[in-house]
Amino acid sequence: MPTSPAQAPTVPAHVLPHRTPAQLLVVARQGLTEAARTRPDGLRYAAAHLAALRAAAALLAARARPAPTRRNRITSVWILLASVAPELDEWATYFAAGASKRAAAEAGIPRVVTAREADDLLRAAEQFVTVVETALGLAHQPTLDGLHRPARLGGSDAAPGAAAA
Repeated sequence: MPTSPAQAPTVPAHVLPHRTPAQLLVVARQGLTEAARTRPDGLRYAAAHLAALRAAAALLAARARPAPTRRNRITSVWILLASVAPELDEWATYFAAGASKRAAAEAGIPRVVTAREADDLLRAAEQFVTVVETALGLAHQPTLDGLHRPARLGGSDAAPGAAAA
């Protein structure tokens, strides 16, 4: 990893995110949660892929410095990631390969991905977000369900609307 801004790889200024790496990782985690709760396979696949994109953007925001260039070429975040973080090249290749399926799923094309493909991508995106968090020293602290909610006095600890056993 570069030790000074002068050594940081450059990327076109217009592709750098406008959020901090920490903010992007929070949004990535929210995307993973959304993907896990989404039942249509295509939408689950798309949400997981977008979460991975946000994690890649967090790494770009942290490690790259802007370079003035013209906007005449579209550059994939996965190509930029491979140049800024060569140690994540395999991840970049993996997610780049799924970009067209994500676009098709977002467009509403039915059966573009199977349930297994969606589940596999979700697991891979979860791993990738964790790898990026670790690389940036921003490890995720998962919340445990129930700890944020005080117990009700004289009542059940079941979630509101949950059926009693």
